[in-house]
Amino acid sequence: MENNRYVVVFILILTAAVAVMLTGLREVTKSQAEINEDIFNKRAILKAVENHLDDGKKVDDLSDDDVLKIFEEKVEQVAIDREGNVLEGVLAEDIDMKKERKKSAEEQQLPLFVYNQSGSTFYILSIRGNGLWDEIWGNVALESDLNTVTGASFDHQAETPGLGAEIKDNPSFPARFEGKKIYNNSGEYVSITVKKGGAEDGNPHQVDGITGATVTADGVSRMLYEGIKNYQPYLESLKGKEKPSVQGMLVE
Repeated sequence: MENNRYVVVFILILTAAVAVMLTGLREVTKSQAEINEDIFNKRAILKAVENHLDDGKKVDDLSDDDVLKIFEEKVEQVAIDREGNVLEGVLAEDIDMKKERKKSAEEQQLPLFVYNQSGSTFYILSIRGNGLWDEIWGNVALESDLNTVTGASFDHQAETPGLGAEIKDNPSFPARFEGKKIYNNSGEYVSITVKKGGAEDGNPHQVDGITGATVTADGVSRMLYEGIKNYQPYLESLKGKEKPSVQGMLVE
């Protein structure tokens, strides 16, 4: 009986020691983990404008320092609400879209990233929705006409490899969005649909679907429609200007 008591005490002490050690290790590595996550998110945003990087570079080939430098020198950040108002004191990169989806429409904040390259301006919108198994998300970059998609990037939490996961794993999928339009000829917002069976020839508002991943594709369509629509009040406020810009409205 005495021996059993020693064993129990030993196990408790060992468990407590391991718990303290793991807690300490987590705290030591926490700051680096946050830095890594920040750079990962910035890479995903730049993926949407990859065709406009200097010297034809690819985002995956950029060093972490390169990513941070591009953001510092060429990316402006704006935080807005669902009414299109610019939010003072809020940095776009600090907005967690997963948390924002749980808020009411009146409370939600939206991040907007403006990429400036060789006199051209591109507006990157962050969107989030639901796939087959869990959440999906992405970034869509618009040209200065605020209508034409110049690039996109997508990611997911748990879509099926070889099927729904193709939204991230197959580079041909985001490439299908290049040149597509979010407004029709009448100026009405229609977004872009991932069409099962293939996009209609010449339709600027459709892209080919993913074989065997209809639910994920439908989720992308809904995410695009609802996500981009949330930015409409702000985009409408930029229209009619000689050169849409957010200069003077940036968060310090």
